[in-house]
Amino acid sequence: MTTQQSSTEKANRLSSTRAGGRMVADYWDNIFTAKERGKHVVWYNGAAMNPLFQAAGLEWCHGEAFAARLAAQHLEGPAQAAGAEYGYIGELCSYARTHLGCAVLTHQTVNGQSTGVVGMVDQQELAAKLPAPDFFVNGYAGCSTGQQWDAMTYRVFDRKLPLFNVSMPMLWGNKPDAGYMRGEEWTEVSRYVEGQLRELIGFLEHQTGRSFDWDALSESMFYIKRASELRLEGMALCAQAPTPATYWDWVASIAPINFLPGNQALVDYFAGVKAEIEQRLADGVSAVADERYRVYFDGIMNWNKLGFLTRKFAEYDVAVVAGRYTHESFWQEPQLIDPDNPLLGMAQHYLLCPLNHGLKNLQELLLRRLDEYAIDGIAFHSTRTCRAMTNPQAMLARTAEQERGVKSFFFEGDVADASFYNDELFDSRLEAMLEAIDVQRMKSVV
Repeated sequence: MTTQQSSTEKANRLSSTRAGGRMVADYWDNIFTAKERGKHVVWYNGAAMNPLFQAAGLEWCHGEAFAARLAAQHLEGPAQAAGAEYGYIGELCSYARTHLGCAVLTHQTVNGQSTGVVGMVDQQELAAKLPAPDFFVNGYAGCSTGQQWDAMTYRVFDRKLPLFNVSMPMLWGNKPDAGYMRGEEWTEVSRYVEGQLRELIGFLEHQTGRSFDWDALSESMFYIKRASELRLEGMALCAQAPTPATYWDWVASIAPINFLPGNQALVDYFAGVKAEIEQRLADGVSAVADERYRVYFDGIMNWNKLGFLTRKFAEYDVAVVAGRYTHESFWQEPQLIDPDNPLLGMAQHYLLCPLNHGLKNLQELLLRRLDEYAIDGIAFHSTRTCRAMTNPQAMLARTAEQERGVKSFFFEGDVADASFYNDELFDSRLEAMLEAIDVQRMKSVV
């Protein structure tokens, strides 16, 4: 089953996620006109701090989100070329490299300059639409590049714009009582980051000249909590086999839960996603025709290859049902959120970034998902420019094999740079893993 048409038919994506795509497009169109409407604009990276910006009356641009959007639309090249001209090498995080390239172009556009690499047409198509920031906020957990990202952008803008950094300590998990969301370390660090958020609110008040709207924050977090609950309920339904939706559908839903405003539209979107999954279960409709293998995806998604890999796995009768990036991120523990007093729960979610755990916690989370979704194998995306995500993967593969007998394979790619992907290596390694699963199944029958 190798033709484009047949593989597309085997991969049956949710139609409800298209509504999310329209919401995201409207969100960016709104940002592009922020300056014309006299709005303050904050550029930020890392954690989903947008509820704070929403309550402060700001427009917000998430660096990774804009880079991922460009990559998904195959428009990242000009920004990456501008970043290279400025001096950022190809081994730098391609999220950061793309967004920094946009910063270069935006700054040059604002100041009436030009670049020798990217022409004005590309500037108008990409960075010229992105409004220049009034200030920067950084809140990155578990990634050394991310923690320097806004400092680099700060230099691109001639060190003239204010910058606030929220410190996010690593959850090492080394103490005897440590574990996922438990132990002295968890309690102590959660309170520390909560204090950092209070300081950030003071910074926002100073930059905007307005008092922070605590009622607006509570309202936003009420909607985000409900949307998160619906999202998790939909994910839980995918434990059934054959699965009614896949990891790729949840990838398509990252943007809404990660940075769109907390409001009723967000709740309605995830209610629609869950309803379609429920209807598929009632009608016996599967996400992958002839599902034979259930696979877990570890690594940040290669946005250049989203549709391609959706079809690729389906060709092999593989249903990718869950992943670390989708299932261990993005308000994934809604019980922590108290809308009436939201800062502690927000701080805790920021700490639960999948890059921010020591190996002990990552092993606990992986084994839980392998059991929950009856996983046969793991696809480890060795994201070339994201060492924070890839560093523990060999140890996680060993844990899965030793503790559950789950096979795995590794393939190289990247989050926003298509040049690192090798299709022949992908096919050969995936085929080898599936053959190993088949052998294992035959042995279990005997």
